[in-house]
Amino acid sequence: MARSKPTDSTAPSGRGKAATGPGSRGRTTGGATAAGAAGKGKAPKVGADGQPKVGRLKKIGNQARMVKQAYSLTRKNDPKLPWLMLIAFVVVAGVVELLAILFGAPFLLLPLAVVLGVMAAMIVFGRRAQGSAYRQVEGQPGAAAWVLEGMRGDWRVTAGVAGTTQLDSVHRVLGRPGIILVGEGSAARVRSLIAQEKKKVARVVGDTPIYDVLVGDEEGQVPLRKLSTHVMKLPRNLSAAEVNSLGRRMSALGGPRMPVPGGPLPGGRQMSVSARQVRRR
Repeated sequence: MARSKPTDSTAPSGRGKAATGPGSRGRTTGGATAAGAAGKGKAPKVGADGQPKVGRLKKIGNQARMVKQAYSLTRKNDPKLPWLMLIAFVVVAGVVELLAILFGAPFLLLPLAVVLGVMAAMIVFGRRAQGSAYRQVEGQPGAAAWVLEGMRGDWRVTAGVAGTTQLDSVHRVLGRPGIILVGEGSAARVRSLIAQEKKKVARVVGDTPIYDVLVGDEEGQVPLRKLSTHVMKLPRNLSAAEVNSLGRRMSALGGPRMPVPGGPLPGGRQMSVSARQVRRR
C-alpha cells in the first residue's frame, strides 16, 4: 500500500527550515555583515613603523618626483649639469657600442650601451648634486648635523647636545665605532665644549671608544664635504646588539640642549629632502 504524505501543517518542511530557521538567520546576518564590510572597504595595511604601507608604484612615483626636484634645484646652481650628464651618456654608450661593432654585434649590445650610459649620467648627476648641496650649506649653523643625519646605515644622531650663543655646537653620534662627538664653529670654543661633553658621556658609556671630530678647513679638522666619509670609515668596535644596549643607557643623557637648524641654506630657505635622497645614493 502506498505510503501517505504527512498532512500536519505544523511540521516544517526542509524549505521552511532553510528559510526561517536559526541557521538561516545566522547566514543572512553574516552575509549582510560581509556585504557591509565590503562596502566600507578594507582598512589600510600598516607597516612596522605604524604608518600605512605605500604601494610599490606609488613609491616609484614619489622617488621620481624627488629626483626631478633635486635635478631642478641642482641645475639652478650648476648650469653645466645637463651638458655633463649628456657627455657622460654619450661617452659610455659610445664606448660600449664601439666594442659591439668590433665584435660584429652592433645591435646585440645596444640595450646594454643605453643602460650603462644612463647609469653614468645618473652618477654624474648624484655627484654634482652632492657638491652643490655641500656648497650651499658650508659655513652655516647646523650644516654638520644635516650631513650626519643623511648618512647611510644605523647612525643615531643627536644634534646640538652642547652649544654657545655664538651658534657653536656639538653633535653626538652613536654607531658601530662607538660615540662620535662632532663640533662645528670656532675651534677654540668648540674644543672646550667637546672636552666637557666627552667627560659627561664617559661616565655613562664606560670603556666604549669616544671619538671627537672638528669640522673645518684648517689643519687637524675635517672638511664638511668629507665628514660623512670620515665618520663611516671609523673602525667598527661594537656589534649591533651592543649599539642597542648603549643607546638605552645613553637615553639618560637626554636629547638636544639647543635648537639646531635642520636644513641650512642661504637666504633662510630649507634644504629639500630630495637633495638628501640623491646624496644617500
